[in-house]
Amino acid sequence: MDANVLDLVVFVSASFAAALASQVAGFAFGLVAAALWLQLLTPIQTVTLIIAFGAVVQGIAGWELRPTPKWQVLWPFLVGATIGVPVGVTILGWTDPTIMRAAIGALLVLYGLGSLMLPAIVPIKSGGAAVDAGAGLLNGLLSGAAGFTDLVIGTRCRLRAWPREIQQSVFQYVGLFVFVISAFCLGAQGAVNDNILSLFVLGLPAVLTGTWLGKKVRDQVDEAEIRKILSILVMASGFALTLLRS
Repeated sequence: MDANVLDLVVFVSASFAAALASQVAGFAFGLVAAALWLQLLTPIQTVTLIIAFGAVVQGIAGWELRPTPKWQVLWPFLVGATIGVPVGVTILGWTDPTIMRAAIGALLVLYGLGSLMLPAIVPIKSGGAAVDAGAGLLNGLLSGAAGFTDLVIGTRCRLRAWPREIQQSVFQYVGLFVFVISAFCLGAQGAVNDNILSLFVLGLPAVLTGTWLGKKVRDQVDEAEIRKILSILVMASGFALTLLRS
């Protein structure tokens, strides 16, 4: 990133918006951050910062909720993530940045469409541990390659129609596990450098402020409507990344 004042303002503003959205909607830090940061940063910089800031945001939420681990539900997701994350990070390191931007843009479009359609889909309670492990693997792959740590597991939980306490357990513990593995793999690839550390320090106050404000206002907004608006905005950003970088 060739830093200038405008780019830094956009970066900090995007950091705040992503943290705010993640608290209000209960998801989407990586989706919102990627949609905005990829206009300024390379894919590997974007993913590294999503993992770094996402761990802070989810760590705060996890400490507040502290759901009881449901290990009989968690283990297939953890096994799948253990395989998927290193593969995803390898893909991120090998793929041309322009192609990666377009691919992430396409994922944003697909997610936006899927999120708008998902409320009308009948819950799928079959499949068991094997399908959960596959979801964990795909979630890990997308986490390592694009920073989308909650995309697949969030969708899988909604499709399974699990009780809220089980969904919170899966979301929090699988998410934190993925952050740890992703950080290790990205560090091993040399993705953490002085530029990343400087951007992290610059964006951290905005992320903490957005997280705090989101927790304050989330009970005063319609979560379903916020999810719809975010899905549309993420989809629009995905189109921009896909078309403008082609």
